[in-house]
Amino acid sequence: MKTAVLTYLLLAILLASPAQAGWEPVEKVETYAVSGQTGPQLHASMGERGPTIGKSRVRAMAYTNFKLTWVRDYQRQGNACVLVSARPKLIITYTLPQISGPAPAAVQKSWDVFAAGLAAHEKVHGDIIVDMVRKIETATIGLSVPGDPGCKKIRTEMTSRLAELSQAQRQASRDFDRIEFAPRGNLQRLIVALLMGQ
Repeated sequence: MKTAVLTYLLLAILLASPAQAGWEPVEKVETYAVSGQTGPQLHASMGERGPTIGKSRVRAMAYTNFKLTWVRDYQRQGNACVLVSARPKLIITYTLPQISGPAPAAVQKSWDVFAAGLAAHEKVHGDIIVDMVRKIETATIGLSVPGDPGCKKIRTEMTSRLAELSQAQRQASRDFDRIEFAPRGNLQRLIVALLMGQ
């Protein structure tokens, strides 16, 4: 399959979710090059060149990261502070492998199936992030803190709520990965098929 066609398929998977009212996340795809003439060689190349995650700098086959900023409108109402509105700007970046150079037709076919499945896997991580942002909206818009005319206490209250939602998002992503990488899990099956040239 040509690279342009594969890129189109990846974007189609990533952008297939329906538009939501109010705002939509910006989704970007970044790639890193992998090479090899067999499934095992391509798998090893991902291990050598994949994105590094966290302080441990462990390499992954793919990675979903995000940047979230907010435009918030705090208003004093009497002696209270109320978060009247909050509009997020969410940028989700998917880092995915892309085969460089020609490969045998059977290997290319196997790779295309693997790459599409990996992109779909990362899209679920993106959906989990979007879900977190929508839960932040629900938990904070309209929040009122009495005795806070300077709108300072409300920020402390929000930090506590956001920490809980952020931890829940991380746990949901970990749980999803555990299922996907478990024996006979979807991603585990994709890896085995790539290694075996299926």
